[in-house]
Amino acid sequence: MKLPKEIVNGSIIFLGIGIYFLLMNVLGLADLFYLRTLNVLFIFYGVNRTMQMNLHEGETNFVSNAVSAMATSVVGVSMSVFGLLVYSYAKGGDAYVASLSETFMFGGNPSVPTYCICLLFEGLASSVIVTLMMMLYWNNKYIAD
Repeated sequence: MKLPKEIVNGSIIFLGIGIYFLLMNVLGLADLFYLRTLNVLFIFYGVNRTMQMNLHEGETNFVSNAVSAMATSVVGVSMSVFGLLVYSYAKGGDAYVASLSETFMFGGNPSVPTYCICLLFEGLASSVIVTLMMMLYWNNKYIAD
């Protein structure tokens, strides 16, 4: 059984983001918030890979490619947030999230679920933006009518 390309490329996004953040922790760079924003590059890579696969398969319908691209990014972001949820509880739960939120945009003392839900919404918003940007980039390859 072959997995759909959206799940495969979403898993690549998840692995890329996961390895990137683990590497940042090992190197002691996890407190630099601007390095955290570079995770969007992994979303761009996964979505672009899905779009290239669709074109290679001869799929040129704009709407179906947009749905495929969005599904890829949502799978990657959702898996990444779930991975953060598991990792946060493994590292100490709310105490670990409190150390993260000192350098992030949260005020107060968020719990692990609150932190993850906020990151999920942020990730979904970035998924929409990345999908729209990639659709504009690949616009001349698709039939819009």
